[in-house]
Amino acid sequence: MKIAVFCGSSHGNHERFAESARALGSYLAREGVDLVFGGGKVGLMGVVADAVLAGGGKVYGVIPESLKNRELAHPGLTDLQVVSGMHERKARMAELADAFVAMPGGPGTMDELFEAWTWAQLGYHNKPCALYNAFGYYDQLLAFLNTMADSGFLKPHHRQMLVVEDQPAPLLQALMRYQPPERKWS
Repeated sequence: MKIAVFCGSSHGNHERFAESARALGSYLAREGVDLVFGGGKVGLMGVVADAVLAGGGKVYGVIPESLKNRELAHPGLTDLQVVSGMHERKARMAELADAFVAMPGGPGTMDELFEAWTWAQLGYHNKPCALYNAFGYYDQLLAFLNTMADSGFLKPHHRQMLVVEDQPAPLLQALMRYQPPERKWS
């Protein structure tokens, strides 16, 4: 299994975010799960990749040429694919991955997760999408998603398709058990 992890190119302002990235990466490696990620050596991206590699796992990076040229590419990956831009990066990561997980991050992380989740709702893929809600990072987002559903802009079964866990083991177990709901327009 290959899991695409979307996460910050920064470490955040508390060490606990890096600790959660290390915990997830180490657990994935122990379980024989490969990592697909944005290919960077910086921030939580670098932390989770380093943890998978340190545990003997495989790491596949996908990075736009412009970011590689700024020397942001991780040098020690199993495979690094260089693409023309961000749209191609997201499409390639989606092709490579069997599931998608968003760790703490910023707007780029949200963009990646929401695009993968939207594609799942529309039936472009049947892969699970998840939030790794380390230290309650996504609690306010989850409240807003419930408001979307309560207001009629997100069907309840599409709200429920987003897996949410705060520890690596239950997260991976939920991804493995995932059954997609009906498509938005069947």
